[in-house]
Amino acid sequence: MFDPTTFVGFHTWLSLIAIVAGFPVAAGLLAGHIRPGWTGIFLSTAFATSATGFGFPFNGILPSHIIGAISLALVGTAGYALYARLLEGAWRRVYAITVMLTFYLLLFVLVAQLFSKVPALHALAPTQSEPPFAVAEALLFAVFVVLTWQAARRFTTYHAPA
Repeated sequence: MFDPTTFVGFHTWLSLIAIVAGFPVAAGLLAGHIRPGWTGIFLSTAFATSATGFGFPFNGILPSHIIGAISLALVGTAGYALYARLLEGAWRRVYAITVMLTFYLLLFVLVAQLFSKVPALHALAPTQSEPPFAVAEALLFAVFVVLTWQAARRFTTYHAPA
């Protein structure tokens, strides 16, 4: 599928691992608790995904660089809230929001990549300015607005995992 020995392959695998880990992390936040193993995998691979994105050749600042910089800031803030501030006080909500936004950005890029690389989707939106692409990204955004709000609300007090 992807050759992990290439830089593109390594970057892609990091992204996919972060996305897979993001699901149990988000589910935990929505249930009011942390999934420690998944959280470490998610934060580290999300950070590495964004950092390696800057290793590709480019001329000028691209939208991918802006998304990568935002993602790095979000992951850094989430890590600080969790590991340095120990989720005390308002840092619990900051953590929940930054983790959910990081997960959203990973999925936002995944949708863009799917429309770019999957022939059936590419045919629907070859320039990614067509309605099918906009609808897919808008639906993802709407879902994450709701999920992020719920996670921020539900993760205000610690609940041990079930």
